[in-house]
Amino acid sequence: MVNSRIPGFYGWPLAERRRVLTELTGLQLTALDPGALELSLADKLIENVVGVLGIPLGLGLNFRMNGTDYLVPLAVEEPSVVAAFSHASKLVRMGGGFEAEADPPHMIGQLQLSPNSEQEANRVEHKLRSASERITRAAKTAAERMEKRGGGYQSHCVRYIRDTRGGPPIVVLHIVIHVANAMGANLVNHVAETLTPLVEKIAGIPVGLKILSNFSDLRLARATARVPISALGGVQIAHKVVEADRFAYLDPYRAATHNKGFMNGVDAVALATGNDWRAIEAGCHAYAARDGQYRSLTRWTVQDDHLMGHTEIPMAVGTVGGITRSHPTIALAHQILGIRDAQVLAALFAASGLAQNLAAIKALSTEGIQRGHMSLHARQLALAAGAQLDEVEAVVHKTIESGPVSARRVEEALTQHRHGRKLA
Repeated sequence: MVNSRIPGFYGWPLAERRRVLTELTGLQLTALDPGALELSLADKLIENVVGVLGIPLGLGLNFRMNGTDYLVPLAVEEPSVVAAFSHASKLVRMGGGFEAEADPPHMIGQLQLSPNSEQEANRVEHKLRSASERITRAAKTAAERMEKRGGGYQSHCVRYIRDTRGGPPIVVLHIVIHVANAMGANLVNHVAETLTPLVEKIAGIPVGLKILSNFSDLRLARATARVPISALGGVQIAHKVVEADRFAYLDPYRAATHNKGFMNGVDAVALATGNDWRAIEAGCHAYAARDGQYRSLTRWTVQDDHLMGHTEIPMAVGTVGGITRSHPTIALAHQILGIRDAQVLAALFAASGLAQNLAAIKALSTEGIQRGHMSLHARQLALAAGAQLDEVEAVVHKTIESGPVSARRVEEALTQHRHGRKLA
């Protein structure tokens, strides 16, 4: 068990950060070096490889969940995400840390049948329901390899979907599979494809699509944050956070940006751990619109002397499979995190989103998002303007000291720095 509270970590030289991480974890960090993913290996992971894109990998600090500390790997290119994550985690830590949980990893496979009429749809639905035992036996056989890992077939159901635009109904067979510590896409797709001949024989019509659903609403993760109002900066700030959250719940235009900030935390952990952030995004946004209007993925309230936050989101993630072993950096990120149970990882994803959301709406409700964000963004602008590594901090300081950050002002600051003059 590590202590994720490391004061001053942000300001240390890179070499010192890596030395301390090695001391804390006992891990060799060569897989974090540039070029750790060799071109020859990258060429085997996807098609048409021409190179490797490097994305900064940082550590989210101060993070405590269910009484355990975690060093949280975050892969992200956007400035301020890692700092915001660590800041919010520190605030929640003062209230005891995040409490989080996740449902068993049940994933849904869909087999689509498209009858030509409502009458035929009714017949297909009846045939499938009548053949329930045959479908169960076949699904169990198709998923039997997962039973050895504690998973396997769980259940199935028949859904009748009406077309409000006037077309014939669609009948869908849902197969529910426990996928253990995997994300589960390959297994669920295998089961769906294996069942297809039997389902076509029973229904008397062809199966269309046969694939998993990324709306994994049987696999929800929940997280709660408790922040002392005194740590937050006072009751006025707490109520501003609550009002910002209410705005996002009621207005889809605000909810989209609110949830983007939430997903900054989720996606950064997903990318670092080799999980499918695109599938996670699709599931979370579908869940945000489950009542017919797109809403925020969080709820913040004031209770006594604490700000309380909660989230519930679909979370299909895995600790095995995919590129969790074949990609050296991702494999090491899993070792740093130290989580082998996919349910625990799903809970951490939910808590990570809540941390990022707290940081964002706290900033928006007080000094605004630009102050901290632009000071970090100035680094990128300085590098883009041609600043050498040993010039960046001085150029950033000179730019911020003089006023609003922009590409033009950074270029001017670099010129003035090299001539030893102040920026006008």
